[in-house]
Amino acid sequence: MEFLRQLHGYQIVGFPIPLFPTPLALLTLVLFVWSLGPALKLQVGTPFLVWLRLTWAGLLLPGVTGILLALGGLKVPSATDVGGATKYGYAADPSRDWEHWMYTAFCLLTLYIIEVLVKGRMVEHRIGLRLLPVATLFLYGCAYMVGRVAVFPGSTPGT
Repeated sequence: MEFLRQLHGYQIVGFPIPLFPTPLALLTLVLFVWSLGPALKLQVGTPFLVWLRLTWAGLLLPGVTGILLALGGLKVPSATDVGGATKYGYAADPSRDWEHWMYTAFCLLTLYIIEVLVKGRMVEHRIGLRLLPVATLFLYGCAYMVGRVAVFPGSTPGT
């Protein structure tokens, strides 16, 4: 169980600007920057698709471990009171647990929408590629919030 907790809760520390607190946020930030090229050229290259698959793996690995931890009865650190505070020293906020799941679900849904935009199945291919940076920016925001919600309390700490 400790290995799953370590794998699920891995954070990137030491970067002066917290643009990517987790590996998933880093993967999605690179995907956002990379999506500008296909939006301008109106074609998707194989390296972009490989990075998209890597981003899927980057979401599914902590997602599956998170499900296993939740089945074991654990909640995100910001929702768990450990002796008067969370493991990060803030007041516990139980509402952050469902927010963590919500942002994860948004990430999963957005990755699926990006796949649809790239393939051009439900939307015309040109229009889908033009919308790609918007979808990847939303994905990055959700991935960032997954990590933020796990650490910091929300508007209802201590309740």
